[in-house]
Amino acid sequence: MDTVLVTGSAGGVGARTVDALADAGREVVAVDRRTPPSDERRDGVDYAAADLTDYGETRQVIGAAAPDAVVHLAAIPHPEDHAGSRVFANNVESAYNVFDAAGAAGARIAWASSESCYGTVFADGDWLPERLPIDEATPTEPEDPYGLSKVVGEEVAAAAARRHGVPVVSLRLSWVTYPGGERRREARETFDPATAEPSGNCWSYVDVRDAVSAIEAAIDPETDIEGHEAVLIVAAENFLGRDTAATIEAVRGDLPADCDLDGDESVFDCTKAERLLGWEPAHSWRDDEANADENG
Repeated sequence: MDTVLVTGSAGGVGARTVDALADAGREVVAVDRRTPPSDERRDGVDYAAADLTDYGETRQVIGAAAPDAVVHLAAIPHPEDHAGSRVFANNVESAYNVFDAAGAAGARIAWASSESCYGTVFADGDWLPERLPIDEATPTEPEDPYGLSKVVGEEVAAAAARRHGVPVVSLRLSWVTYPGGERRREARETFDPATAEPSGNCWSYVDVRDAVSAIEAAIDPETDIEGHEAVLIVAAENFLGRDTAATIEAVRGDLPADCDLDGDESVFDCTKAERLLGWEPAHSWRDDEANADENG
């Protein structure tokens, strides 16, 4: 039975990843800054506490687990509540420590990179690429410390793959949403193109269940990965239910000259994830909210 170590296991994506892996019969080691109280622990899951910015602690917790795969989700998730230097240092240092320790253990690695590596979401200016849709070949040009930490993290991931000869997948996750989707619903119902601010990710998202399934695919021993690969993980459509190109133009007043979007499809192209991981998004805000309305 495979052993998988998950960092950031108390977070929204982390907790669901732990559950999914345990449900699939994996031995799971859940790592966060603190272990949960005994009444919040899942049977059959081992819990450990570690400061992942400490190299010694990181090597110890990963070495003791001897995992077949490591899922690295621990990070400061945005630059808004912390000094930029702390966001950058925390995310990059922990990534280096985890990837090096995991590589030394011979473990496959999957980790949460971000759409923010392109310069979306937290840019000070009005961000839009020269071409739509965006794919993995689109230049990564972040200005903010969070997006920059993800770009550097991907370089660290590639270095770990080279040094240790292990497969590493950087999952460029969009804005992760959860069943119920109240924030998503509110944003859609109050949206007015005449007054809306430009959206850094053009109203893209990914359902947490699809994020978890991408993680599972990335660490599956049957998935043929050599070296380091970065893949976009995004829902097929925007969460507004509007024509994407027309909405961008209505809000911004222009579009890239090279724009090939159809209907409400996302500005992010996940073709590589489908080809490399056999992954496609299975959850849409439409189905989720229809179910919520039926049960509400």
